[in-house]
Amino acid sequence: MKRVFAVTCLLTAVAYYIYIPLPSTISEPWKLMLLDATFRSAIRLGNLVHDLGLIHHIHVLNFAVNHFEMQAPESSEGVRVQDMSLSGVQVRLFESTRGEEGQLKRGVIYLHGGGWALGSARIRSYDFLCRKMAEELNAIIVSVDYRLAPDVHFPKQYDDALQASRHFLTPEFLDRFSVDPDRVAVSGDSAGGNLAAAVAQELAMDNTTSIKFKLQALIYPVLQALDFNTPSYQQNRDVPILYRPLMAKFWLVYLGGDPSFVQAMLTNNHSALDQNQAALGRAKLNWTLLLPPAVKRHYKPVVQAHGTTRIVEEIPALLDVRAAPLLAERDVLIRTPRAYILTCEHDVLRDDGLMYGRRLQEAGVDVTNDHYEDGFHGCMIFAFWPAYFSVGQRTVKNYIYWLAQNL
Repeated sequence: MKRVFAVTCLLTAVAYYIYIPLPSTISEPWKLMLLDATFRSAIRLGNLVHDLGLIHHIHVLNFAVNHFEMQAPESSEGVRVQDMSLSGVQVRLFESTRGEEGQLKRGVIYLHGGGWALGSARIRSYDFLCRKMAEELNAIIVSVDYRLAPDVHFPKQYDDALQASRHFLTPEFLDRFSVDPDRVAVSGDSAGGNLAAAVAQELAMDNTTSIKFKLQALIYPVLQALDFNTPSYQQNRDVPILYRPLMAKFWLVYLGGDPSFVQAMLTNNHSALDQNQAALGRAKLNWTLLLPPAVKRHYKPVVQAHGTTRIVEEIPALLDVRAAPLLAERDVLIRTPRAYILTCEHDVLRDDGLMYGRRLQEAGVDVTNDHYEDGFHGCMIFAFWPAYFSVGQRTVKNYIYWLAQNL
């Protein structure tokens, strides 16, 4: 009887730890709870090890994410895979071996997500995604293994993404892999979507680059760090797997900021009305003007009268368009390529993508917004083994279909 009681208590404790209240419309909630419990455990372990002064908590997280997921560059029927370097930046290249002799292929440079600190082009989920893209699009996919925080900070991740993209767009590289220079795109998810948008802006304005991206495809991108109280941040603050405080922490790790700034940033103290440096940035992400009524709902802007001057002074990159592409000027946006922006209803970053799409449209850029009412942040990379989220599989299918129709 005691043993039954003990087992019951243990199972109750486990269920209590795993269970979190989730919106009724989110995809496969119990599966997401299990995924989130695993991620939360890794975060707590990382924080413990970090507090003991043994190793940075991000390194613990990366070990947890990458250790069992790393995939060797194995070719398969229809796709040749190899690791290589483009101008000193490590990449994994997926080359379709299908198609007729002499037929030019599509080309996509892909930037993985992970808060500029986690993940790799070599982990299973991105290997599966890029392999599928190469096969179904008859394309060359270059997945960039840019350097990660905390070992490096902004702008190193951006620099790696830009350097690899420049090399990718050279006539010599495209000719070597039989890529049609009129059918090239840049894409990425989450932090990779941030890098893809920033690279698209930079190369659109670069008159020394003769070959331009035809498309930019951004998957639930993170695009600004001045407002952590947009409707989606308020609505989804407690929805896994990207909680609102975690996103602020990723920003600070990326930009090399003091971790103690988290709470001030979550209340928008760094973009208060008396912070003159942030004034222009605030105007470019005024969600009361950029978001539709169905999204704004009952939410109110969080605007502080007096803020913390020290944050923007110590982290000027908060206002740098290379870090926050949503802050770009209209004359930059107007020159960027046609866009696909995937957003998820249950994602703190939903409104970053919606606002960017609106600003691009106002600048005359053609934008396709692909929104998932049951989606959550990161769902695309959970389309594959072992998660197999149905919403993730739908995002992959529709994303690749859009590229097939437009690239």
